[in-house]
Amino acid sequence: MKQVGDMKLYSFEEVLDEDLGKIGTPKRDAFEAEVEAELHAYHIGEAIKQARKEKNLTQAQLGSLIGVQKAQISKIESGKNLSLSTIARIFKAMEIQANLVFGNVSLSLW
Repeated sequence: MKQVGDMKLYSFEEVLDEDLGKIGTPKRDAFEAEVEAELHAYHIGEAIKQARKEKNLTQAQLGSLIGVQKAQISKIESGKNLSLSTIARIFKAMEIQANLVFGNVSLSLW
């Protein structure tokens, strides 16, 4: 905590420690894992968006290729509603080869 005049300022880390506990506690570790998973989903969505734009496809066109509505592509690109099968369908539709690694499991798509 830092005192500035009459105000007490807390760092984000201090707020997390207070609300969720220190790193290493179950509640804090669960929070940290959830944040990490959300970040990974966001990055996958961004990669899909970038690849779609490089292929000069609209969201509607990509949706048509994999059999979903434009709104679903929008959700996918924002990191929502991602599943491995959906990612694989998107990569196949855009003819993108990828190798994904989950822990010690490697998976080749398309």
